[in-house]
Amino acid sequence: MTTIALITGANRGIGLATARQLGAHGWTVLLGARDAARGREAERALRAEGTDARFVPLDVTDGASVAAAAELVEREHGHLDVLVNNAGIVRADGSALPSETTLGTLREVFETNVFGVVAVTNAFLPLLHKAPAARIVNVSSEVGSIAVMTDPQGALFELTSVPYPSSKAALNMVTAMYAKELRDTPIKVNAANPGYCATDFNNHSGFRTAEEGAEVSVHLATLSADGPSGLLWGYQMDAGGGYGTLPW
Repeated sequence: MTTIALITGANRGIGLATARQLGAHGWTVLLGARDAARGREAERALRAEGTDARFVPLDVTDGASVAAAAELVEREHGHLDVLVNNAGIVRADGSALPSETTLGTLREVFETNVFGVVAVTNAFLPLLHKAPAARIVNVSSEVGSIAVMTDPQGALFELTSVPYPSSKAALNMVTAMYAKELRDTPIKVNAANPGYCATDFNNHSGFRTAEEGAEVSVHLATLSADGPSGLLWGYQMDAGGGYGTLPW
């Protein structure tokens, strides 16, 4: 049975790099993207490299789009081995101080980074249960770790923005709860911290590459049967680099 992976927000950045790396395993990679032109462009690029890549129209904030994507995958593949919830946005108001945060911005960020993950995961869970041992990877961030963000000696202590960090903190809890629900199944659920990667997401200001960030998701997507579930795992900036488990 062909291994099928769906990646949301797969038309660029870490999502595209993740698709490329999973495709190198010989998997069929489904490129979830809300922009059809960019999704098709990513599909063409990966196919030219030899990857079995297929664009799937998917806007994680649109319930009808999510349902249609799940129906398409069920019809064409009958199961799903890996779901990488990679789609995300970052927004801030003013100088990004908590006191300047507007509820509109907060709602917009949570709509994609939290609510969209729950909607997509629930829509695809029946197909994930049909796989021998599925994996769910939620692309989170160390800025969602309360322990990291409140450490006066940590590199991120000066960051005060509310919308993006709080959405990733919520996503971390979402990950932990799904891992608890699915603990008696072969499905493993983990959150990935790609680190600060240079992508369109941050005007290419990061110090890690999209390919390095994708390595984290790929590792969690390819965990063996004795691998962990319910962790925030990835790049450890405060530990001097390298990969490992981060505190919630």
